[in-house]
Amino acid sequence: MSRPMLLVFLLIILIITSQFEWRQPLVADVDMTPAVSQKQQKILKREEAVKEKIILLQERHIQRLTELVQSLQRQLSLCRGNNKMVNETITHLAHDIIELERQQVVDD
Repeated sequence: MSRPMLLVFLLIILIITSQFEWRQPLVADVDMTPAVSQKQQKILKREEAVKEKIILLQERHIQRLTELVQSLQRQLSLCRGNNKMVNETITHLAHDIIELERQQVVDD
């Protein structure tokens, strides 16, 4: 699989997974009553920690994708520059060859 296709695939997966809503509703701190057990509070804190880790992981993936895109853009610029230089060289050589052939025709 080529790099651009891999980047597009990863970006699509990232977008799709970021659109999923959490299955369990979050309980606001205001709604909590003293009847809520410490076990439930620990579970809520763990869930929140997991969500934060997921968000951080997605941010790292986005950063990596951004770096890969920038790298590909630099490579594309280099390729375009190399192609332009090769085309200019070929054009210049073609003109030189035509000029030499003209001189040979004149000399004959």
